[in-house]
Amino acid sequence: MHEETVGSKVVKWVLIGVSVLFLVLLLLLPLVTVISEALRDGWKTYQAAVTDKYTVKAILLTLEATACAVGINTIFGVFAALAVTKYHFRGKKVLTTLIDVPVTVSPIIAGLIFLLTFGRQSVLYPLMQDLGIKVVFAVPGIILATIFVTFPFVSRELIPVLESQGSDEEEAAALMGAGAWTIFRKVTFPHIKWALLYGVVLCAARAMGEFGAVSVLSGHLRGKTNTLPLHVEILFNEFQYVPAFAVSSILVLMAIVILVIRSLIEHRGKKET
Repeated sequence: MHEETVGSKVVKWVLIGVSVLFLVLLLLLPLVTVISEALRDGWKTYQAAVTDKYTVKAILLTLEATACAVGINTIFGVFAALAVTKYHFRGKKVLTTLIDVPVTVSPIIAGLIFLLTFGRQSVLYPLMQDLGIKVVFAVPGIILATIFVTFPFVSRELIPVLESQGSDEEEAAALMGAGAWTIFRKVTFPHIKWALLYGVVLCAARAMGEFGAVSVLSGHLRGKTNTLPLHVEILFNEFQYVPAFAVSSILVLMAIVILVIRSLIEHRGKKET
């Protein structure tokens, strides 16, 4: 019995040691490197880099694309999750499969697909031109690409929760004369609110860091279609290493804020359950 206890303790500390080493090498060390390089030439250089007009425009575009992606995918995620879990219909498996497509398709491929769909060679291009709509190398393309890559995050958090909840409570409320909106607000929503918030946070985190699909559709027009990740790439390719790391630190800070919010949501969700 004593040998088993000693053996289990050894295994425990080996696992903890490997996990900590992995996190230090692949997570903490890069984060420390980004911050130290960003501040290498002093605070004034850092401040100049993060307040540069192109950086500010990249931040605003990143936030705009993130807000649009979160808003649209939250609405879609709730509707899709309710449809999949509360109703029976033909094509349900097809719908659930399509929801997962953005996860399996490379963002670069997604960008190329939209480029072919909305670019000059597309059959839709003359109509879009007549209507004054521009997607490729424009802000709508950035938003569309961000929406696509973050498509499943909200719905995939809600579906397991709704499936485990079942539909008994909703059916009982309906028999008592409650309307659809009342049932959702007073019966369904309290069960899914933490999963919904968690999905929104994950969606926002993914949207802020999107590079591949956005890169293909953006055209890299500085001050117009460059998000923060694209702006970092341009600075790095121009050998402006300190400004590149300074701008990268903004993404790092955003990621930390997202992680803190996620942890708080997880804590509150577990506390209530």
